[in-house]
Amino acid sequence: MAGSDILTSTLDLVSQSLQIPVIIFLLLFAVAVIVLLGGLIWEFRNRKTVSNVEMKSLINDISNANSPDEILSVVEGADIPNSIKNDLRDMISSDLDMDSRVALAKKLISSREKKLEKQLSYSDIITRIAPTLGLMGTLIPMGPGLAALGSGDIVTLSNAIIVAFDTTVVGIGSGALAYVISKIRRRWYGEYIANIDVLSDVVLTRIKNL
Repeated sequence: MAGSDILTSTLDLVSQSLQIPVIIFLLLFAVAVIVLLGGLIWEFRNRKTVSNVEMKSLINDISNANSPDEILSVVEGADIPNSIKNDLRDMISSDLDMDSRVALAKKLISSREKKLEKQLSYSDIITRIAPTLGLMGTLIPMGPGLAALGSGDIVTLSNAIIVAFDTTVVGIGSGALAYVISKIRRRWYGEYIANIDVLSDVVLTRIKNL
């Protein structure tokens, strides 16, 4: 029986010792998700979208170009994100042979994908972990709170309930907002990668046929 009491006390000690770290991480996640939201708004205000009509026109202009310099001129004059222009410029201006150009294109696109995935990873982490920490922050103070209820200490119970509700709201709110940010950015980045894939294929095909 004494051994069981020791194990129970140890488990309770470990559980209660996690309360402060959980609250700290929840506050950090709340600040982080606000920063991510600000970044999303900034990105929305500055991002360039390419409509299907514009993309079709650009593809047609590249396909009708008669030299690498003319292809480069078409790309430079296109209303597309500067990062796509930079990658296409590297493919067009390179003195490499065709196979090497293709390898370079794959490398550049892969690098862009990794960079975008890294940006998405921040909000993805908050989406997965914040609600879990919110649940932990809910359950941890309820132990002492229920014990206080048994002894008639309503003040301690009230404080425990307040902490439980606050951590739940912060955890679920941070996770939900991070999820929305991830969904929006994943759609934007998917469109970005699709555009650079198509344009690089068109550019390389035209250079090959010149």
